[in-house]
Amino acid sequence: MRAVETTSGGESLVGRRQPWVQALWCGLAAFGTYACMYGFRKPFTAGSYDPAIFGDGFKTLLVTAQVLGYTLSKFIGIKVIAEMLPTRRAWTLLGLIAVAEVALVGFALTPAPYSAVFLFFNGLPLGMVFGLVLGFLEGRRLTEAFVAGLCASFILADGFTKSVGASLLAAGVSERWMPAVCGLLFALPLVGFVAMLERIPRPNAEDVAARSERAPMDAGSRRQFFRKYAPGLLLITLAYLLITILRSLRADFAPELWRSLGTTGQPAVFTRSELWVALGVAVINGMACRIRDNRTAFLGSLALSGLGLLVLAGALAAFQWGRLEGFTFMVIVGLGLYIPYVAVHATVFERLIALTRERGNIGYLMYVADAAGYLGYVAVMLGRRVWSGEGDVLTFFTRISWVCAWVGLVALMLAAAFFVRRASVPNQESGEGTPTLLGRLRPVLLSGAILVLAAVLGRWGRIY
Repeated sequence: MRAVETTSGGESLVGRRQPWVQALWCGLAAFGTYACMYGFRKPFTAGSYDPAIFGDGFKTLLVTAQVLGYTLSKFIGIKVIAEMLPTRRAWTLLGLIAVAEVALVGFALTPAPYSAVFLFFNGLPLGMVFGLVLGFLEGRRLTEAFVAGLCASFILADGFTKSVGASLLAAGVSERWMPAVCGLLFALPLVGFVAMLERIPRPNAEDVAARSERAPMDAGSRRQFFRKYAPGLLLITLAYLLITILRSLRADFAPELWRSLGTTGQPAVFTRSELWVALGVAVINGMACRIRDNRTAFLGSLALSGLGLLVLAGALAAFQWGRLEGFTFMVIVGLGLYIPYVAVHATVFERLIALTRERGNIGYLMYVADAAGYLGYVAVMLGRRVWSGEGDVLTFFTRISWVCAWVGLVALMLAAAFFVRRASVPNQESGEGTPTLLGRLRPVLLSGAILVLAAVLGRWGRIY
């Protein structure tokens, strides 16, 4: 990848353009890169993998295998992404994508059920792509708008790449080869968008003044940051974990959910439903860049996340009372899920670093949350048969949704209460004193209380 083109004064040619041109460039580069990445990750879920041919539960095995690889990647990314130097991002990103495509070819060539191993190796490199793209965008006055656009890419691309996969199947491509063929279709556009990312200039002095300087974090700085804000971070991570579980169920089992809702044989429905979700979420979260005060933006993003979970609960109640038809239900549930999901990506951690003026980067915080989120999803997938009883995917989905909505809302409220106290002294470098025994146990007590609540709600969800 060629180095960023600069003038004699060292300024990027992209950086010399009008601000709206820079914003359009950054948004398009990030959106395109991550959307193309989904062409290597999600198309296989468009297949049904007939149990008579592939064996009972083969699709669940495939989804679980890929998510296991993706989850391990998130844990690895806590170190790799936090320490990544800007000059190495583009080539690292392209290398990870190449490994993922090779794994898809291996999936096509290997008989079931052993082919599932290759989906593990497909997910392993792809889990670090988001952090690499995010590194090009963070620490800017327009970061929320850029990241909201980036997140809109995976909302829209999730449905679009499934539609491409379904179209390839309809054209006669086998379920074994469809994922690899789909990846090849997205390879060339991906290279072009990564080249655009490479030309994005570093944050300028005004960006740094507004959002603080971003820098790689070694192991010591990561431990120090986490210990300082552990209770609040754990609560945000808990809420994010629940949202990730539900969002992943909705994405990976979309064909089964649509069939349960009475919609079959329409590949375009994946794209059409997610288009409305992507537009709504991008606009709502992108507007956060208009809020200059970091404290207001941070706490407001937690409130917005809670509102999204209330929207989710409202959609569940209306659907179970027969007030919503299937398409509207899926769109509103998507909005309720992705509003908090994107808020964490775009605003919560971005403004937390800006508020505290800590030296670090979003990548570290996002990968701590993502690692927990995908680990939770793996646990749900492995225990699905036990927890769902005899119900279908839709029944299982609605039960989990109730738990995610209410427990997530409680966690966000407690996190906001913690940071209201901490934010009153935003840059306290010293003099914190020695924590009391109660202070040390507070995260454990809060987590225990929320787990008890989750168990009660989970039991109620099964009865309901």
